[in-house]
Amino acid sequence: MLTSCDVSSLVIDKLCDQATGRRAAVSCFYFDFAAQKEQSPTSMMGSLLKQVVSGLEEIPEGITQAYEDHQRVIDGRGLKLIDIVKMLQTTASEKPTFICIDALDECVAGYRVKVLDSVNQILQRSPGTRVFVTGRPQIQAEVEKRLSTRATVLHITPRRHDIIGYLHTRLGEDTKLGAMDDSLKADILKKIPEDVSEMYVEASTPE
Repeated sequence: MLTSCDVSSLVIDKLCDQATGRRAAVSCFYFDFAAQKEQSPTSMMGSLLKQVVSGLEEIPEGITQAYEDHQRVIDGRGLKLIDIVKMLQTTASEKPTFICIDALDECVAGYRVKVLDSVNQILQRSPGTRVFVTGRPQIQAEVEKRLSTRATVLHITPRRHDIIGYLHTRLGEDTKLGAMDDSLKADILKKIPEDVSEMYVEASTPE
């Protein structure tokens, strides 16, 4: 059974393989519910920028200068979101760029608005950029509304027998023998498949 992280990892691996030797950039970010406060729009977009810049043969002078200027400010204050977005617009407009965002639904709602608006600004300035997003179905309308470009949507619904097969495999890998009796195992195999429904929707800008 594939999770959103598995799907994103497969997509990222494929993109990285295709980007090799093609002068293209691939960047990704995985949202985590347990780290919602730390994963702000600024830190998220900053992470994408670092990944894109790390793949450049030479860092643009404007980006280097911006970092140096901010380091001179009291307490070494970091770049603002608007500055990071502008830098991503510049780098993404110079070569094909792929941005992968996993589990966007686990991003704080207020943050999510800024993330999507930032991505939309990048797409408007650099139409050659492609974005791949995973998230639960409840954010689909929000993604489509805030990304001005048409999105291709794919729904993933795990099949019951796939879930049960996956659970059997994971339970069989348990190294703590005797920690689980047959009753608990039966409850797990019954309850989890019942609670799992349609999980994720992917949206990507069209080619």
